[in-house]
Amino acid sequence: MTSIKDTLKKGLTFLLLLGFTPLAFAAAMDVRPGVTDISQEIQALHHISLSIVVVIGILVFGVMFYSIYAHRRSKNPTPATFHESTKVEILWTAIPFVILIAMAVPATKTLIDIYDADEADVDILVTGYQWRWQYQYVGEGVSFFSTLTTPRDEITNVSAKSPDYLLEVDNPLVIPVGKKVRFLVTASDVIHSWWVPDFAVKKDAIPGFINEAWTRVEEPGIYRGQCTELCGKDHGFMPVVVQVLPQDEYDTWLAEQKEAAAKEAELRDKTWTLDELVERGEKVYTTACASCHQPNGEGLPPMFPALKGSQIATEDMAAHLDIVLNGKPGTAMAAFGKQLSEVDIAAVITYERNAWGNDTGEMLSPIDVLKAKEGQ
Repeated sequence: MTSIKDTLKKGLTFLLLLGFTPLAFAAAMDVRPGVTDISQEIQALHHISLSIVVVIGILVFGVMFYSIYAHRRSKNPTPATFHESTKVEILWTAIPFVILIAMAVPATKTLIDIYDADEADVDILVTGYQWRWQYQYVGEGVSFFSTLTTPRDEITNVSAKSPDYLLEVDNPLVIPVGKKVRFLVTASDVIHSWWVPDFAVKKDAIPGFINEAWTRVEEPGIYRGQCTELCGKDHGFMPVVVQVLPQDEYDTWLAEQKEAAAKEAELRDKTWTLDELVERGEKVYTTACASCHQPNGEGLPPMFPALKGSQIATEDMAAHLDIVLNGKPGTAMAAFGKQLSEVDIAAVITYERNAWGNDTGEMLSPIDVLKAKEGQ
């Protein structure tokens, strides 16, 4: 049978080996290094703190195990009678104080850097909605929504899952490399949280409040994150995707977005046909409505009522428009008046009134949507 002495020797040997390789131990429990100076500073702080904690743990448990063995009753039947030592008490108070100061200095510097969002080169308003993100480039006239594009078949396990399962979107946020980008984070409905681990950025999106965060990314690429605040039924379907481009490519992309925004405004005055609106409306419904009302329009009653054969989608057009624009208080129906353009609202309402056998033959023009908005 293994003696107590041998067991203690093995335990102390393990602790000492661990103590000589604290960084190796830290690597096994490491945080992501990221691609920004801040994220790498945070990783370095993690290494320092974990190393200090490991060493302290080895010393404390080493002394404890040694005391258990060296002062066991069989060897020392008569207990010692010494009293307190002022010098020892001062020592074990001073040492932790010095350690805390040594840890606090670099941590405070990093914390100050994290909150220094001044003098940004690009400002982006990030707004959380159930269950997607809106990005508005302040002063540029560019705004768009970013919505999950993972196919429904992957979510329902009908087909194999892609490498970026639940982390792919139709419109990623695009920022330039090497520039300080400030994020102004808020929400329209419930609390969300915008998180990109490679940037070491995580900010709560709270309705009525704006929280600031910033980043400066030195490596072009695509970086992914998620909403990290439970925000409803599709919380897990609310990814964050950021594409970092070289400055010249970013400038080209921004010019294209401004041109697309101008063309979108022109579409409002176009004379649309029923078929054109239905075709566009199906795409809008898939990204904005299907998660609740389901692709087949049958909903998930009573929380998410069916649109197929429903009164709202087959009778009063004005009531249909009003609930899409303003939502319905006390229910899960959100207001889409600020989320969708006049063209998209007209298209999705037209689609809902002519899909799944509703077949009303009715259509709503973007101009009518604009008039309804202006009349509010």
